[in-house]
Order: sequence, then structure tokens, then C-alpha cells
Amino acid sequence: MAGHSKFKNIMYRKGAQDKKRSSLFSKFSKEITVAAKMGGSDLESNPRLRLACTTARQQSMPKDNIARAIAKAEGGDAENYEEMRYEGYGPGGVGIIVEALTDNRNRTASNVRTIFAKAGGNMGETGSVGFMFERVGEITYPADVTDADSMFEIALEAGAEDVESDDDGHAIYTDAGDLHGVITALTTALGGDPASAKLIFKPKEPTNLTKDGAEKLMRLLDALDDDDDVQVVHGNYDISADVLAELG
Repeated sequence: MAGHSKFKNIMYRKGAQDKKRSSLFSKFSKEITVAAKMGGSDLESNPRLRLACTTARQQSMPKDNIARAIAKAEGGDAENYEEMRYEGYGPGGVGIIVEALTDNRNRTASNVRTIFAKAGGNMGETGSVGFMFERVGEITYPADVTDADSMFEIALEAGAEDVESDDDGHAIYTDAGDLHGVITALTTALGGDPASAKLIFKPKEPTNLTKDGAEKLMRLLDALDDDDDVQVVHGNYDISADVLAELG
């Protein structure tokens, strides 16, 4: 981890997302409704819905909003959304994977392609950057919850596959199918919920960026986040602590 901080990268993006909380809640509602419509409204038997609700709660989405999103699916009046995945390259050759829920795939594809082009990147074919990532579960805790050695032992006992810790926090990685079970075990062992828990595309080899490249990439990521159909954006970028400090 020398020379960069994974958690400072996370917090830089989170700061921008916090300014768009109403948009985030809309995206969470869409995911909750789709998950409930596909797998039923029982959280115990629907892992996707459990994870969607957990993620929404971690971002302080009101319980009433979550309940309304589930009720929408139960009432049968939810829109028919299609899951789409787009891949492409951003500034500095960074690989980008965009996950979307859309009721009009032509509109969404056109919008995403335009966003890539305006930011100096280009959208590729499916699989063009997917090989740069692996699908895993990611759970994060603040650094003060326990020390690195204890977290490593607790996480492996809970069924995790890997742990990365630094002064800013702990990141626990799981097999995609084991995420919810590991969350439950860690919550019990550590006496509290994680700071975040989600399925991600984890970069195999992160791409380091200069200040100029980082500025251009953040404009691309912000533009993708602003699109109503885009749910999650993954990138294989890494920004050093020094560059983050320059970006403010």
C-alpha cells in the first residue's frame, strides 16, 4: 500500500457522492425495487435485496423510503428495468465498468457513450476491460474498530478471502457468493455494522494517475454518477495521497 491509500481514494469519491444524496436515494430505490421484484420481498430468502437494503441504510436512506421501494415491487406497478453493463477506457487508460438499470437500453447506451467521449475516453465492447477485474465482495471498517492483525484473524474466521489494512481503515474481501454471510459474522464478532458492504469489480492491477489524469477521470466518474440510469461505476485507477492532496 506504500505511496497511496485505498481509503483516501474511497473517501474522495464518497465526498462527491454525498453532495448528490437525493440522486443516490433514487438509485438505491431502483435497485431495491428490482431486487424485490426479481427475488421476492423476504430479505432472508433474497440475498440481493438484503444487500441493497444494507447499502441503502449505510448511506442513511430513511427506512420509509426503503419500505416504499419494496412495496412498489409487491404492488406490481414497478417499471420493467433491464440490467446493463458497459465497459470502456477513461483518461490515462483506466479501465471502467458501468452497471446500469434502464427501461430504454438505446437511451442509456447513447448517454454512456457520449459521457465517455466528452471526457476523453471511449466505450468499448463487452469484455474489453472486464479481464482487468475480478468480481468480489468488499466490506470496510474504520481503523479504530480493531488492529490489523486482529482484523485479519477475525475476517478469515468469518469466511473472508483477504484483508487489506492501513491507517485509514480495513477492507475485507470475500467470494461474491459469501458476502452476506461474512457481513453477518463480522457484525457479530466486532459488535457493529461495517462502514460499507457491496459487490465490486476489484482491479487486478490498478493504474496510477497524475494530477491531470486524476482530474479528467473524476470529471468522467462524476458525469457517469449524474446519469439517472447508472447505478455503480468501477475503475482500476489508483491516486496517490500526494495527488489527492493537490486535488483538495
